[in-house]
Amino acid sequence: MQQKPVLHTLLSPRLLDLYEVNDSIVVIIDVFRATSTITTALYNGAEKVIPVSGVEDCIAIGKKLNAVTAGERDGKIIEGLQHGNSPAEYPRSFIEGKTLVLTTTNGTKLLHMALDRGASEVITGSFPNLSSVCEHLATLNKNVILGCSAWKDRFNMEDTLFAGAVISKIKKYFTVHCDSSLMANDMYQLHCNNIYSFIRKTTHWHRLASYGLEKDLEYCVTADVANVLPQYYDGALIVK
Repeated sequence: MQQKPVLHTLLSPRLLDLYEVNDSIVVIIDVFRATSTITTALYNGAEKVIPVSGVEDCIAIGKKLNAVTAGERDGKIIEGLQHGNSPAEYPRSFIEGKTLVLTTTNGTKLLHMALDRGASEVITGSFPNLSSVCEHLATLNKNVILGCSAWKDRFNMEDTLFAGAVISKIKKYFTVHCDSSLMANDMYQLHCNNIYSFIRKTTHWHRLASYGLEKDLEYCVTADVANVLPQYYDGALIVK
């Protein structure tokens, strides 16, 4: 009988050194709102999304490629960039055929950390592409790390909730012997029928809702509304 691959849930980028990243698939999760925005832009026809950690890199690459530049810090568009981190800013009528260069506080940092530590593949996940993520992971028979981007290295509930949603759908294909995964799965099972009310408890909701982003945040926890799989390849996230 073939041994099942192992699935772990990383609750913060600060803990990445504790996990065997080499040759694992790493799912970057940044529900509010980077990975929701990436998925939405690609679903709506963006050619690719280039994730960068620094604002200067974002501006420079944007100019070089004549690309759309985007990024926020604390819910506000960064000076010098064209757009923010709202999925609603990237309808097909605007983003189709374009390249988006995106800088975020948490998600892009974890993505580059995973690559530096030898991840065999990096994909991004959020509720809008939940099924695509689950179908992909279930078919590959490889170890998986569900990487929660957290908030400035501190645990957050919404990323963990998404990890739990993934685990609930694919756990039969994996050995799940990791308390953070068991906790994430339990959190999702407890709140899967009242997600919109549950997310109102999160600190990130309170941070971003104060900027009038409630509809954005509800979209970010709505399953399968942008069901494509962003995969990191040759410096960018694309839909293969």
